[in-house]
Amino acid sequence: MLENLTSRLSRVVKTLRGEARLTESNMADMLREVRMALLEADVALPVVRDLIGRIKEKAQGAEVIGSLTPGQALVGVVNRELADIMGGSASELNFATTPPAVILLAGLQGAGKTTTAGKLAKYIREHHKKKVLTVSADVYRPAAIKQLETVTAQAGADFFPSSADQKPVDIARDAINWAKTHYHDVLILDTAGRLGIDAAMMEEIRALHAAANPIETLFVVDAMLGQDAVNTAKAFHDALPLSGIVLTKLDGDSRGGAALSVRHITGAPIKFSGIGEKLSGLEVFHPERMAGRILGMGDIVSLVEEAQKGMDLDAAKKVADKFRSGEGFDLEDFKSQIGQMRSMGGLAGLMDKLPAQLSQAAQGADMGRAERDVRRMEGIINAMTPGERKHPDLIKAKRKQRIAKGAGVQVQEVNRLLKQFEQMQAMMKQMKKGGIAKMMRGMGRFMGGGMPGMR
Repeated sequence: MLENLTSRLSRVVKTLRGEARLTESNMADMLREVRMALLEADVALPVVRDLIGRIKEKAQGAEVIGSLTPGQALVGVVNRELADIMGGSASELNFATTPPAVILLAGLQGAGKTTTAGKLAKYIREHHKKKVLTVSADVYRPAAIKQLETVTAQAGADFFPSSADQKPVDIARDAINWAKTHYHDVLILDTAGRLGIDAAMMEEIRALHAAANPIETLFVVDAMLGQDAVNTAKAFHDALPLSGIVLTKLDGDSRGGAALSVRHITGAPIKFSGIGEKLSGLEVFHPERMAGRILGMGDIVSLVEEAQKGMDLDAAKKVADKFRSGEGFDLEDFKSQIGQMRSMGGLAGLMDKLPAQLSQAAQGADMGRAERDVRRMEGIINAMTPGERKHPDLIKAKRKQRIAKGAGVQVQEVNRLLKQFEQMQAMMKQMKKGGIAKMMRGMGRFMGGGMPGMR
């Protein structure tokens, strides 16, 4: 997301080396680069003007202190202003009302409202420990009600049935009454969308809002809309008292301008960002972390949180205990580590959150191919017997042929996996001996040339 802005600012930092302070002359080229990058990222023109003005005002005349270069000092200013224009700090859901707390989702058709309803139900259940009910007031899209029922079941929440012959307002009232009598803490109300803004749609959503009286009115917007996101946001902002925004499809081919524009246009905080179709793909939106990712600083805090969320602590403890007891590192452990990495968002998800300097080994790598290769590695290990996983030295020519046939790959792929396993095993031995520096050098070689998709 916003890779173009990241690369442009990196060039600016190099250009400004050696200057004693930030002046109007040495900032002119930089501000031009930032302005062009923002516009190319589909950020709305009023937002670009405001941001550039604020950066210029804060940065001009700033002394370059300590070991900072002017470029680095400037990036600090841009980082603070980017975070501020996206909301400054994270904003959580509000449940301060008599149950049920109604959360109304609004947005255009295709923005991902129904999937977001399922993700939100899962998030509220797991993070806030509340009893959640969902209902669909979309009586126009044939599969909408069934889709919501499916994702609600996957999220472990309760579903209130509705039908296409009902009126949306009646559906909302019935669902609220049901939630009250069955002691639900939260009701998520999924509404109908259109392919575009029209008067009938806005009148219906206003009536639905009046009937439901939601504590949260969340505008769900596709991050890939670009400039159209601004017009859509303004229309919904004029019709409804929006309390927050959910940006979806941030993992798509997005230039990311919506993240900067929508908050500025509506004044409502971006509360969540949606990634992928999995119900776990919903993150609290942290403006300061997103600003860091835009500027190539990475998002280590989110990376750690993903690790904690996706990591199987029992499995990790088991591997650690094996090291301490001297049992060694086998293919079953190797497969477990691959699974842990995939549960944290895969290679692409990890690289996206690393600072630019640390992810240089992956520059130019085909992440799609890398993910496919990782799945192939799991398939090869699955084709082995328990004895072969525990004692890889047993795997000779005939066994390799059988494993390759079982996994649907060539024997060369089995050989490559075994070589990568040996490299990982060597690193683990270094760690056991306390040779952390040697282990890190080995990991650098492994990431740079040994990992699939990065050769």
